[in-house]
Amino acid sequence: MSASEVTAYFKAQDPTKAKTLEAMRTILLETEPGLEQTIAWKSAMFKYNDKFVVGLCAHKAHMSFSMPQSDLLLDNPDLKDFVVSKGSFQFAVDQVLPKKLVSKLVKARLKEIREAK
Repeated sequence: MSASEVTAYFKAQDPTKAKTLEAMRTILLETEPGLEQTIAWKSAMFKYNDKFVVGLCAHKAHMSFSMPQSDLLLDNPDLKDFVVSKGSFQFAVDQVLPKKLVSKLVKARLKEIREAK
C-alpha cells in the first residue's frame, strides 16, 4: 500500500469529498512529514513506525477522522462540537478541520506511540 493508493481512494470520491481529503492529507503531512500512507479498513490511514496515527474516511453524509488504538478522542474538549465515538469523530464533507486542531491531535498521538515503546 502506498500514497498512490491513498490518492486513488481520494479521487474515487465525489469532488467535494476528494478536495476535503486532499486538504486534510496536506495538513497531516505538514504536521509530520514522515507519516506513511496506506489503505486499511477501507480508509486512508497514516502510520508512524508501523503504528496507526490517523485515518480519514469518506462516508455517504460525513467524513470521519479516526485514531485507532487510542483513547485521545474521548472526552476531548477540543471536539465538543463533533459527534465523537471511541476511536473517531465525524465532520462535514466540505469541512477541512483547522490545522491547529489536527496538529494537536497528531502530535498527541505521536507522543502516545513514542511513549508506548
